[in-house]
Amino acid sequence: MTNLSVNINKIALLRNSRTGNNPSPLEFAEKCLENGANGITVHPRPDLRHIKPSDLADIKKITQEYDVEFNIEGNPLEQENNHYPGFSKLIENNKPDQVTLVPDDSNQLTSDHGWDLKATSTELKELSDSYKNQNIRTSIFLDPIKEQLQLAKEINIDRVELYTGPFAKAFENQDAKTLEIYEEAILFANEIDLKLNAGHDLNLSNLATLISYGIIEEVSIGHALIVECLDLGLEETIKKYLKILK
Repeated sequence: MTNLSVNINKIALLRNSRTGNNPSPLEFAEKCLENGANGITVHPRPDLRHIKPSDLADIKKITQEYDVEFNIEGNPLEQENNHYPGFSKLIENNKPDQVTLVPDDSNQLTSDHGWDLKATSTELKELSDSYKNQNIRTSIFLDPIKEQLQLAKEINIDRVELYTGPFAKAFENQDAKTLEIYEEAILFANEIDLKLNAGHDLNLSNLATLISYGIIEEVSIGHALIVECLDLGLEETIKKYLKILK
């Protein structure tokens, strides 16, 4: 089975549009876990438009109570500002089960590309080794390029999260060439025993195709899942995802 980690950033975005705590990201996370989700993902950004640093302790506590994974995403190079303690401090203070490293700019709307390991492998290996010493799994965001996957294997990264934005677009447009690139990348990672996660623009329509390509340990899904909840309700949406992933 592929695990489902629900990204709750968009619930926080909605909450942050008003004062108060409605909707509560913590309550939404708990409802997802009550209905069988295997983990919770958050991506705290320096501009605080999504999950805030002050949310993290309670979210970690609820994932521990349900004995599921807590995954924090972000750019490890993000430094402290007036309201954001810096990515390294967030990890040090909250000790997630998994950290997912993404090469986002500070004000980027959403993740849209993977790391270039030719330029960053040394830095990412040092970070990964540091997290291992804290019993934290490291996943790095990569495009479906075999050379990059091979480099990730060589520097002993725990997992790679495949950036699936282009996959979702190709699925919608019936772009067989791009879909084949993803299939070949997943098969290659499986062959070299590189564990894979996947995330971005995955939904109830395209997910089954992606996981049919090979072994994927975990998918992280937020925006589409929350939109689908508006139509189907949370319980039914989670149920449909778990049925696909099983």
